[in-house]
Amino acid sequence: MLAGKQGFGIQNASAEYLAGEVKSIYDAGVRIGIIIGAGNIFRGMQVADKGLDRVTGDYLGMLGTIINAVAFSKILENLGCRTRAVSALPVGNIVGQYVRKQALDWLDQGEVVIVAGGTGNPYFTTDSSAALRAAEINADVVLKGTKVDGVFDRDPAKFPDAVKFDEISFSEVIQRNLRVMDLTAMTMCKENSIPIIVFDISQPGQLRKTVLGEKIGTIVRE
Repeated sequence: MLAGKQGFGIQNASAEYLAGEVKSIYDAGVRIGIIIGAGNIFRGMQVADKGLDRVTGDYLGMLGTIINAVAFSKILENLGCRTRAVSALPVGNIVGQYVRKQALDWLDQGEVVIVAGGTGNPYFTTDSSAALRAAEINADVVLKGTKVDGVFDRDPAKFPDAVKFDEISFSEVIQRNLRVMDLTAMTMCKENSIPIIVFDISQPGQLRKTVLGEKIGTIVRE
């Protein structure tokens, strides 16, 4: 989403829009932890045509998330949000190291905690990182902002008659092989009873409505 219509890099308008959406729930007193990806810079899994092995590609992807975290943290601060950008992948003086107890303390103090670096290990996606951190901090819910308004039985961009689910179970998502989050992430959320809400982040106000309890998008839970 940070790339906007240009499809790569960080587009100021898109980044500022997303920051504004986060600010709207920050002002409501919500504890916010953000797991940031790097699809706008480098996707670790898409490395075959670049002559790189998977492990190298995944580490490059993790470095990309750190770039995004530093940039997005600054944009949020410009809007008046107190933030902490940390990374599971050690990077010295750029951002701090992710430590669970510190993250919990910062959340309790009302700071937005932006976690980069994935899990710090190759072969794990941003989805898996989101599920892991959600479990670690006892999150109430995982919010996945996408470009579509929820979970469908098939790709709504290709099939106009695709059916949207207002609510669906983890088991059914896994059985149907629906692309909500990867299997590792889905399983972790299921085992820790953390619901996932999938919604269209490109629609202004949807994030705030979701947090305030309105029925937006699709909720995945048992």
